[in-house]
Amino acid sequence: MDKPKVVLGVSGGIAAYKACELLRRLTESGHDVRVVPTASALHFVGAATWSALSGHPVATEVWDDVHEVLHVRIGQHADLVVVAPATADMLAKAAHGLADDLLTNTLLTARCPVVFAPAMHTEMWEHPATQENVATLRRRGAVVIEPAVGRLTGVDTGKGRLPDPVEIFEVCRRVLARGVREPDLAGRHVVISAGGTREPLDPVRFLGNRSSGKQGYALARTAAARGARVTLVAANTSGLADPAGVDVVPVGTAVQLREAVLKAAADADAVVMAAAVADFRPAAYAPGKIKKKDDQDPDPIALVRNPDILAEISADRARPGQVIVGFAAETDDVLANGRKKLARKGCDLLVVNEVGERKTFGSEENEAVVLAADGSEIPVPHGPKEALADTVWDLVAARLS
Repeated sequence: MDKPKVVLGVSGGIAAYKACELLRRLTESGHDVRVVPTASALHFVGAATWSALSGHPVATEVWDDVHEVLHVRIGQHADLVVVAPATADMLAKAAHGLADDLLTNTLLTARCPVVFAPAMHTEMWEHPATQENVATLRRRGAVVIEPAVGRLTGVDTGKGRLPDPVEIFEVCRRVLARGVREPDLAGRHVVISAGGTREPLDPVRFLGNRSSGKQGYALARTAAARGARVTLVAANTSGLADPAGVDVVPVGTAVQLREAVLKAAADADAVVMAAAVADFRPAAYAPGKIKKKDDQDPDPIALVRNPDILAEISADRARPGQVIVGFAAETDDVLANGRKKLARKGCDLLVVNEVGERKTFGSEENEAVVLAADGSEIPVPHGPKEALADTVWDLVAARLS
């Protein structure tokens, strides 16, 4: 079988060196990658490096190998174009259809999905001109990943850092897997909760659950690859890397998760509650470690109810047409309990799966049935959590449209 053809555009920013890792991941996973750097990018990483890592010669100008008409052919034959890093200058040229080098010509001739991974200083990213250019590109069907927050050049920190190349690769992989030119969640804001809340007993102990957050992170990655602006409210998921292009809000307890979800949901088109939220919390918090008493049984722990976030946001939707999705982890009578929960919570969709010590939690795979308020059932066979995530977004996108 022919390898998927990927064009990796590299523009002239200090983050250009990180694109080497993205190139390595693409080639090692079976993609045929042609690197098209700008002349400025070659000040950071030389042509010999790109050629050695990709196995293809490197050209930057439309005058290189004129007889092969590279400025047309490269874009025509691509299955995906990804620009990483994409500077403010490159975003402006792409938005306005300028074509003064090989990369900008390639962007004009490409009829495949296009992904931009911006990297620049915070002030440049937040400038109205850049934001308008990003909005234009997204309207045209490009996936523009939100930059990460972190250390920039010099002593500066803020939003504008190139996302982790591993996570950019995941976006590219998802976009290629779908093979759709127009991202169906473009222009949409989605909120996802992930992980498991922890309710503190004392400074060293808590009541918690086995949720790893992997399903919520899969939902976030697939939504970003489908063009959405994604807010991920992550409860105790420190072992997972932030998905590229996703605003991550870390929380600990159910009360904190509720506050973060309600704030983010104010302008959201859809909210997916994939987090395992504790139903109860200790009525009292011990300021010091609870000591074991010799020859005495421990004192009972009084519990109080946590807020029912899913029922709350379903009953009082922040905007008309907002789609609400819940998750139900069951150990027995899975579908019967799921239908009762769907009716009780009032959400549009409920993803029901059977859980246990060796099922679902911490796994890379999942199996579920999606119950809808209209009475329909959509079974999702055992497979990668990304597959379940795409099914959820298919159903959400259909309701949003």
